[in-house]
Amino acid sequence: MITLIGKDLAEKGLSFIFYGPSKECESCRFKSSCVDSLEENRKYIIKDVRDNEQKCPIHDENIVLPVEIDRANINVLSNSKNIFEGSIFNYTPTECDEDCEFKNCCFPEGLIEGDKCIILENKGKHIGKCIKGYDLYNLELGFVI
Repeated sequence: MITLIGKDLAEKGLSFIFYGPSKECESCRFKSSCVDSLEENRKYIIKDVRDNEQKCPIHDENIVLPVEIDRANINVLSNSKNIFEGSIFNYTPTECDEDCEFKNCCFPEGLIEGDKCIILENKGKHIGKCIKGYDLYNLELGFVI
């Protein structure tokens, strides 16, 4: 997938979360090749940077570059009992309403209930103590699209 990103951000390996288009994007001639292919609240990673500079009023230096992107893998803490690398499942967040130090790890940005995911790596049992008493496992998830 191709999108445009500010020249100062266009770096292979950089990940970002798309929070939605700016108001200025609505009338931009590059809208379809820039923001229309992106999903809001999704995490992406830049795979390649191209050299075709374009003007854009919302980015620093007023310049954007085309970049090739993919959905980024996401690390999550999960209390799932069925944790096997290679397993494909529809993501269901852990039931928890606590506001603890692990909240962002259990409910990471870019991961939405119902997402079809694959467990790329089970990094083992998390060493922190869960307030709810869950055994939490550190997982790296990819997306099945």
